[in-house]
Amino acid sequence: MGGVGVELQTLIERYSGSREDRGKAVFSTIFIVGNKLQTLFDARIPKLTLRQFMLLSIAGQAASPLTLTELGEVLGCSRQNVRKLAGALEAKGFAELRRSEEDARAVTLLPTEKAKAYFAEVFPEYASELGALFSVYDDAEEKALFELMMRLYAGLEKLAEAGEGGKNA
Repeated sequence: MGGVGVELQTLIERYSGSREDRGKAVFSTIFIVGNKLQTLFDARIPKLTLRQFMLLSIAGQAASPLTLTELGEVLGCSRQNVRKLAGALEAKGFAELRRSEEDARAVTLLPTEKAKAYFAEVFPEYASELGALFSVYDDAEEKALFELMMRLYAGLEKLAEAGEGGKNA
């Protein structure tokens, strides 16, 4: 009946030997955790998918309206994916798409009053869920995890720069 715990322990033991193996395990874990987070929060957040929720949240917290391209850069996805998410938010009445005041070719996403009311209603539960997710860490561990995740961005930048001249660029 040990199930996932036993399998996880076996994987930890198998992939803890070398730097290369640990790197593979961390990469796989990030991928799996991302999928599990999306599945869990898609089921918990009413009316929106986790991706829609994150897009709306980022747009709402920005100091000034962000273009769809800028939102894609923040979220780590294409402008086309952001456009699709933004269209769904607009259809649900949570966002308005407008031409940028700085660049008439660019489109910005603006949260509506419905979105602001939605966040006021839903965010306390979301914050509680995040609290539960990170309750397994003490303060020092959570700070270390935060710092390591922020450093992961440097690795992503390095990987992106290396790929700019490659066949997948």
